Amino acid sequence: MKLITAYIKPEKLNDVKQALFDADVKKMSVTNSLGCGQQGGYSETYRGIMVEVNLIKKVRLEIAVNDDFVERTIKAIIKGAKTGSIGDGKIFVTDLERCIRIRTEEEGKSAIG
Repeated sequence: MKLITAYIKPEKLNDVKQALFDADVKKMSVTNSLGCGQQGGYSETYRGIMVEVNLIKKVRLEIAVNDDFVERTIKAIIKGAKTGSIGDGKIFVTDLERCIRIRTEEEGKSAIG
């Protein structure tokens, strides 16, 4: 079992969701977040004053999957999020030690579904 965490551009969320649904990955958590990576932010003019924006809006996806869904999930996220520009995001894959479905108290692979 793995936990896949991805940070993507907010405007790519619908494309990523569609690519995940097409890959038969339908369970996810989505959170708005702020952060910066290699791009480091940008400057813009607000009411005539130059403002440095260091934290950029991103969307965080968390998807718990069984081992046989890891690669298709990663490929779907890349397919939906990739523009080829700096700031497309990152994907992190971590081991998921334990998963428990509260309703049935199932554990492990069957709890993820």
